[in-house]
Amino acid sequence: MKNKIYTILIIIFSIICGIISKDYFLGTLILASGLLNAYYASIGKTYNYILGALYCLLSAYVSYINGLYAMAILSLIVYFPLQIQGYISWLKKKDNNNEVKIRKFTLKNSIIIVSICIVGSILLGLLLTKIPTQQLAFLDSTSNIINLCGIILMNLRFQECWVVWLFNNSIDLSIWLINFINKGPNSFMMLLVSIGYLLINIYGLYQWIKKTKKRY
Repeated sequence: MKNKIYTILIIIFSIICGIISKDYFLGTLILASGLLNAYYASIGKTYNYILGALYCLLSAYVSYINGLYAMAILSLIVYFPLQIQGYISWLKKKDNNNEVKIRKFTLKNSIIIVSICIVGSILLGLLLTKIPTQQLAFLDSTSNIINLCGIILMNLRFQECWVVWLFNNSIDLSIWLINFINKGPNSFMMLLVSIGYLLINIYGLYQWIKKTKKRY
């Protein structure tokens, strides 16, 4: 019952924001799919990936028209396929409550992920600076590399994916706030999605920590 109430509230909130911003269709879909994807992931429901796939396609389009080419390309050719892979992976790893079985990091895992994020962000950022119309190259690259790590960790059912995404939230908020100030198309809804993700990621981390405490 609680899940249904939250779902309805998120949809109503998205519609209201769409009306206020006059971004009736695309903006409403982006906000609703993004927030619902994050919420269902936070409670370990496999169908979060269906909404995640829709959000990836919409995000790719909005990122492209805002000159965030790394975000657009990765959303389309990396994040979208990972939603499909994640859905299949989670289907095989459910518990008796029809929720995903959660795992925890080791110190070795942490060192590897941090190293990959740093090196990957720098290399991708350098490549993006070669594109004349690219905006916020290193913010764009860092956001996408961290987000990619978060998605992979979620597909592998590690609770630390929420910590990775919380860090990424601060970068995403900066990117879309700058685009909103510059009046970028559909940037208001992307900014709202980033704020919503921040709140849901905190909730998701709390929920997954509770679940792992019951298992370990």
